[in-house]
Amino acid sequence: MAAYTEIVGNIIMSITRRASSFACAIALLSLSPSCSSQSITAQNSDLWSSMREGTGYVILLRHAQTVPGTGDPPGFKLDDCSTQRNLSEEGKAQAVKIGDRFRQQQIPIDRVLSSQWCRCLDTAKLMNIGKVEPFPALNSFFDDRSTEAQQTERVRQFILHNQKTSGAIVMVTHQVNITALSGVVPQQGEAVVMQVRNGDRFQVVGQLDPLE
Repeated sequence: MAAYTEIVGNIIMSITRRASSFACAIALLSLSPSCSSQSITAQNSDLWSSMREGTGYVILLRHAQTVPGTGDPPGFKLDDCSTQRNLSEEGKAQAVKIGDRFRQQQIPIDRVLSSQWCRCLDTAKLMNIGKVEPFPALNSFFDDRSTEAQQTERVRQFILHNQKTSGAIVMVTHQVNITALSGVVPQQGEAVVMQVRNGDRFQVVGQLDPLE
């Protein structure tokens, strides 16, 4: 049953991911600030090169692969990892490899921020690319959408205030948070790269699979 659930989940994720790209294209027509003409077009190699040489890049990284499931078990506690949905062994190895790839690509890292969920903190720590700073605005609002607008705006303001950084800012967070900011639905271990253009316009520069 677990295997069947995981297969169905992967199919749904694939469909949702394609739908998000379509939504981003529609948003372009309405001049949505979350999308631009270059959204999700840059190839991995182009993104690595841009982040190596440019400034103000923000990497919204979805946590690495977890054990099967959606959200967290009922009654989970933020300060007790044993009550949460955590990284699988494959996910832990994936996080290490993602960090290795950032070092291989010589990406300058300014800061590493993370959701307070254990699967995000563990991903960030296993990447080992900088001191990990818990950032509550990146916490999942999957179970409580009432905080979505406030958290998303706080992250947007943080990005605006740090758009001149010489190194990239890595934010390890959840699918719902990344989608709210970018309109993109990344899979576990994938990232959306954003940058502020023209002072206040958020642009999705591309979608990145660090292991490809």
